[in-house]
Amino acid sequence: MCGRFFLQRDPAGLARYFGSANATPNHPASWNVAPTQTSLVLRRHPETGARHLDPLRWGLVPRWAKDTKDAAKLINARADTVAEKPSFRDAFLKRRCLVPMDGFYEWRKDEQGSRQAYAAALANGEPMAVAGLWEGWKSPEGEWLRTFAVITTDANEKQALVHPRMPAILPPETWDAWLGEEPAEPEELLELLLPCPAEELAIWPVDNRVGKVAENDPKLLRRDSLATPPPELDDTPPSPAG
Repeated sequence: MCGRFFLQRDPAGLARYFGSANATPNHPASWNVAPTQTSLVLRRHPETGARHLDPLRWGLVPRWAKDTKDAAKLINARADTVAEKPSFRDAFLKRRCLVPMDGFYEWRKDEQGSRQAYAAALANGEPMAVAGLWEGWKSPEGEWLRTFAVITTDANEKQALVHPRMPAILPPETWDAWLGEEPAEPEELLELLLPCPAEELAIWPVDNRVGKVAENDPKLLRRDSLATPPPELDDTPPSPAG
C-alpha cells in the first residue's frame, strides 16, 4: 500500500513540468502527506481537455456514497482489481489522474519484528507521476468534495525488500493515454500499471517519527544514522531536479 508520501516541490514548478493550464494553486509543501489531507492532483478538464493542477483530498469518496466516513479506507486502489471494484471502476474509465509526489514512505519489518521507515524517490530527482483516480461527491447540503486515490502495483525487486507493493509510477510517454488525452482501451491502460525499474528508485532509511501525522518538516527526509539497512536500501537522498 501507500500510506504516506511527500511533495516539497514548488507548485509553479510542478505546473510547468506537467503542462497544466489553470492558475497555479497556492498549496504548501508537505513532507508527510497522510490520508484525508489534501495534495495536488493533475486532471484533464472534462470540457476544455486542458490539464489542470488542483488540490484534492486523499481518500476517494465514490459518487454513490451516502457520506464520507469510509474515505480513509479508499486511499489506494490495486492495479489488479481497479477496473472491477465498484468503488473504483467508474473512475478508472472516466476520471483518471496523476498524483505528483517527490517520493513516498514505507515501513520494513525485520526478523525481530521491529519496523524501520524508508523513503523512496526517483534517483534522478524528477517528480513522480503516480497513477491515480479522482471523484466528485456532492453532499446532501449541495457542496462538492473532490477526492483521489493512489493506484498501487507489485513492488520492483528493490522496493520489495521494504514492502511487496508500491505506487504505480507512470513515465511521461504514458501520460496522454492515462489522462484521456488520447484514446486507449481499458486493457491498454491496465498494462501501464507496472512497477518502475529498480535502478530508477533511490531508497534510504528515515526517522520513524514520519509515522506520526503531526510530524512534518524537511528533516524527515534525512538518512537515519542509527539504522543499519542492507546496501540496496542505503541510497543518497536525491535533490529535486529543476
